[in-house]
Amino acid sequence: MHPETLIKKFQERQSQVAVIGLGYVGLPMAVAVARKGYQVIGIDISDYCIQNVNNGKNYIDDVNDEELKDLVKRGFLKASKDYSLLESVDVILVAVPTPLDKFHQPDMRHIKESINSIKKHISSETLLVLESTTYPGTTEELIVPPIKDKGFSIGKDIFIAYSPERVDPGNKSYHTANTVKVVGGITSNCNIVAKAFYETILEAEIYLVSSPAVAEMEKIYENTFRNINIALANEMAILCERMGISIWEVIEAAKTKPYGFMAFYPGPGVGGHCIPIDPFYLTWKAREYSFHTRLIELAGEINMEMPQFVLEKAVKILNKRKLAISDAKIFLLGAAYKKDIRDVRESPVHYLITLLESWDAKFDYHDPYVPDFHNELNGKLYKTISLDNISKYDLVILLTDHECFDLKDILSKSRHILDTRNAFKGYEDNKITRL
Repeated sequence: MHPETLIKKFQERQSQVAVIGLGYVGLPMAVAVARKGYQVIGIDISDYCIQNVNNGKNYIDDVNDEELKDLVKRGFLKASKDYSLLESVDVILVAVPTPLDKFHQPDMRHIKESINSIKKHISSETLLVLESTTYPGTTEELIVPPIKDKGFSIGKDIFIAYSPERVDPGNKSYHTANTVKVVGGITSNCNIVAKAFYETILEAEIYLVSSPAVAEMEKIYENTFRNINIALANEMAILCERMGISIWEVIEAAKTKPYGFMAFYPGPGVGGHCIPIDPFYLTWKAREYSFHTRLIELAGEINMEMPQFVLEKAVKILNKRKLAISDAKIFLLGAAYKKDIRDVRESPVHYLITLLESWDAKFDYHDPYVPDFHNELNGKLYKTISLDNISKYDLVILLTDHECFDLKDILSKSRHILDTRNAFKGYEDNKITRL
């Protein structure tokens, strides 16, 4: 088949599109595709996701509630568990989870299970794109062989590419539709077809690279870059603490340089599915080439130690007030890993809570975006409480700097605050201790 046949179907919106995985990556993409007039089928194993989508109910921060409801109502988007629906589609986008196992090694079972199901129902003249963040080589090692086994010729019958998601939850400026899309196809025809498809749904440039491995490495590099620079900011914060210097003032001064510096900030730890996870994909793959990624692993260690650093600062604050941490009442302000979102995946709150419990500390938390959550480390369920009685707590630890927090009111009612985000910048009060 000539690529132009499929490209023409894209341009005329005569294609159906399937999105495998309706989470933080898949649902925003499904909405972006449906918005452009495609019939979209979302495939997921979760009854919760399927029922909510089909009822027009949103559960992802970066999706507009009313738009989702409207697209479902008009028949542009539906969800199902049934992989046989793939037999009628022209495009399959795979956006399934790629977590780490307990040994910090890639857990590829979701990709493997998805591609095995796709293989049973994929038809010729189809574009198949993996969007899940993963290690370099995944597309060629896990996606291509099962498709070839079915007798398809890549670049002729089937077009396969890798295009990494670039979702930044809570970002008000950049989202799926206006962020440059990197695409790496197995063949030049795969690149041509993938580029043509994404051009019909995105407002941003489609940037082609020579192979899926380049695109896979590019995505890992993006997040590793951030992980390492955050680790540097965190290590500087620990040093500045010992030297009696404000790391926040240091960073503000450094930002005045108009070149050669990009500001990264310390915090209670890194969270989300990307920064704490993705670098480990690269360190794991690097071992196959007898290469030890020392800098990347060290950065991960520094960032993972930040909840411990927060705890130590809390202990010092309480000790100055003649309070043992086991006798104190602590209030955690925020649970999401970043402001103005509901996502608690890999959030520092999981680690800090387990540390507090190991010290027999009494604590509660408040987050308007996170009514409850299960701790990823101990499986326990925690529920938010109101801010009404914040004055009864010996220490407030601000973990997430949500815009909705009334900082002036919180400060007036709190006995002492440990600010891990510099949210109280500009407030001069001896009740505030900054990270």
